[in-house]
Amino acid sequence: MARSIITLTTDFGLSDHFVAVMKGVILGIHPAAHIVDITHDVGAFEIAEAAFVVAEASRWFPRGTVHVVVVDPGVGTARRPILAQAEGQIYLAPDNGVLSMVYARGPHKVRTLTAEKLFLDPVSATFHGRDIFAPVAARLAQGLAPARCGKLVKDYLRQEFHRPVRTSRRAWTGAVLKIDRFGNLITNFHIQEFPALASRPFRLAIGALQITELAATFAQGPPGEPVLLVGSSGYLEVAVNQASAANLLGVASGAPAELTLW
Repeated sequence: MARSIITLTTDFGLSDHFVAVMKGVILGIHPAAHIVDITHDVGAFEIAEAAFVVAEASRWFPRGTVHVVVVDPGVGTARRPILAQAEGQIYLAPDNGVLSMVYARGPHKVRTLTAEKLFLDPVSATFHGRDIFAPVAARLAQGLAPARCGKLVKDYLRQEFHRPVRTSRRAWTGAVLKIDRFGNLITNFHIQEFPALASRPFRLAIGALQITELAATFAQGPPGEPVLLVGSSGYLEVAVNQASAANLLGVASGAPAELTLW
């Protein structure tokens, strides 16, 4: 099946030439490709944040979409470039756990990218987005079979970004997966895993904040006051009405969050 949509997710930002170069490589091979930027504002080296963004965005794309994910602090090292297939879509990324939340959604298979004839020559030690992932994505979007890119593997890296750790009978330690542009703190506590929050007393602690009530909307709290709500992705979010929770609380992505249920 010919594919035409290629998405890009990176931590490159837009002030440099890197994103444009990747698009140039893709279009030079496949001029009809439809390139969609998911984001280039992932925090530098923030693999967990990228994992969340890609997992949440990709579920809304049609079957056959090719997703390129380049958040790659290990570029040029022994970490492998990989191709994953899940839910009828294809993902190209470094084997550093950035696809872990895609894997967690259901059946998938993973290949190493070893077909060097598909890469640009020479391959830079610092820009695999240009030299490996972009040209392979273009050819996959033209209809290249994933099996021609490399062999299936089972030892790919999986991380548990999305799973809080149970620390006692009634307590879990999680983390802030992402801070969005409004300063909302998106945690890895998913309402499907903690449905009792709607009916039992609880406490969520992040930084100096302890919050014990679940709001329905961002505006339910007074301006400047923190609220806890279920975001559109199903994860618990700490927000401040018309302000930034991250700034107010001095919290960064990756910060721990403690949930206690009674």
